[in-house]
Amino acid sequence: MLEDSVGGGASLPAPPPDLLADPATGATVAGAGGLLWLMRDGMPRTRSELAAVTGLARSTIAQRVDALMAAGFIGPAGEATSTGGRPPTRFAFNPSARVTVAADIGATHGRVAITDLAGDVLAERRDELDVAVGPDHVLDWVVRNSYSLLDDIGRSPSDLLGVGIGLPGPVEHSTGRPVNPPIMPGWDGYDVEGYLRERLGVAALVDNDVNIMALGEHFTQWRGFPHMMFVKVATGIGSGLISDGRLHRGAQGAAGDMGHLQLPHSDDVVCRCGNTGCLEAVASGAAIAAALTAAGIPARSSRDVVELARGGSVEALRLVRQAGRDIGEVLAAAVSLFNPSVIVIGGSLSHAGEHLIAGVREIVYRRSLPLATQHLRIVQSRTGDRAGIIGAAVMVIDHALAPAQLDTLLTAPNDS
Repeated sequence: MLEDSVGGGASLPAPPPDLLADPATGATVAGAGGLLWLMRDGMPRTRSELAAVTGLARSTIAQRVDALMAAGFIGPAGEATSTGGRPPTRFAFNPSARVTVAADIGATHGRVAITDLAGDVLAERRDELDVAVGPDHVLDWVVRNSYSLLDDIGRSPSDLLGVGIGLPGPVEHSTGRPVNPPIMPGWDGYDVEGYLRERLGVAALVDNDVNIMALGEHFTQWRGFPHMMFVKVATGIGSGLISDGRLHRGAQGAAGDMGHLQLPHSDDVVCRCGNTGCLEAVASGAAIAAALTAAGIPARSSRDVVELARGGSVEALRLVRQAGRDIGEVLAAAVSLFNPSVIVIGGSLSHAGEHLIAGVREIVYRRSLPLATQHLRIVQSRTGDRAGIIGAAVMVIDHALAPAQLDTLLTAPNDS
């Protein structure tokens, strides 16, 4: 089982200069974990090829391969061409060796899935779920459905590598506890990691929902682009930052909280955080729905806004386009400060068509530095509703399979 500790999660970075350097610490590791990190690219290799790439002795490689084979993390992948004598066996990463529980909790819905070690979804469930009901109710839903989904695919709880969960509010990633989440009464300081660890028997990693969406989108679509911003526009607005291929959380995990930056022309709009003029209070799906309702066009949520926009409502399209411009005001500054190569717009409101992204592009390309925008791409999320659960899985996988962490797992006594 995964050691009970919480560490950084990020999509698989490019191989470090020292292929056996732990990506989390930078320390050189000569154990089986370092070898598996290299083999996670999926390329089959013989023992001789692994020795040539790593510089380790063939006897050492043989020991590492045997340890990884015994744990199921790698398996035979055919034979290489013989140069005389018996053809050597190739080995490759085995994504089915373990599974993860990945959960993405929104303001009004929950999604939980079982994935393999490549982040591929094996089974999932989505329900309407009010996060404001409280942590016990929501987390119990996650646990019950986790066991149910494991049973559906014929996997045992002993196959679990870990559980990852994203929550719709600020999270101190190092402790797994929400911090003053504005739409989550009863969650402040709650030990989410401990609750899930106790009931599922493995350690849990907890993060903000937009961070895990950024991880999922980057892992599946943009691994060749080390600097990416993911912007979620739904009931609220937030962003996740990928820098040098890794998720950037900031000192306390608050990086990317763009929804509560103040717009200069909205001082009279009160935000749910208690301040005025916040981007979220003006340009979120909830804000647009309220504006439409005030104009005599009933709308209760982002989903209603999307339906109206797709149905050709002129007022809905106008407000969505303006929301894009307002978001672009904040992103223009972020582009000059962070200089991403890709900005991905996701969340429920991104499904309203091109009007939201067109508004973002209009302002960003006009107001950001030409050097920062000359190769900048602003696109809609390609991973869609699954970005969060894939990102939650990647967070767990990268932590658990980091070289030093995996070496601890391989040397731990077998509980089964």
